[in-house]
Amino acid sequence: MELFFDDFSLGDEMISSRRTITEADVVNFTGLSGDFNALHIDEEFAKETPYKTRVAHGLLSVSVVTGLQSMMGNINSSTLGLLEINWKFKKGVIPGDTIYAKFVVKDKKETSKNDRGVLIRSVYVYNQHQQIVSEGEIILLMKRKTPTTTL
Repeated sequence: MELFFDDFSLGDEMISSRRTITEADVVNFTGLSGDFNALHIDEEFAKETPYKTRVAHGLLSVSVVTGLQSMMGNINSSTLGLLEINWKFKKGVIPGDTIYAKFVVKDKKETSKNDRGVLIRSVYVYNQHQQIVSEGEIILLMKRKTPTTTL
């Protein structure tokens, strides 16, 4: 069921499906992004880091989270645009980790146009051990189900 700006209330929570971050994901994201940092591609280098092994790119996990949001299927045709992403990385995501996200409505803001609004959601990304690996905010411009009227 498609959700619009009007359908969200402060504190609403949604949990995404899960997705395992694979070796292929890391290799493909490396090529796509051009980020060949040794932390992601050199196991011998990574053994000397606090992670003790290679970790997935932080932006790979953020990209997967936006995909998990899309896979929920409830805002795909009601989203008018991504306005902002703010993110903090707490733990490394290792190839083989399975992540999922909890989306919580933090705020809603009216706009000068009566057919849309701004939806601000806090996002908490967990691994298979229920540890928060990252968290942030996703701010979307959303369609209204019913445009507001002005007096």
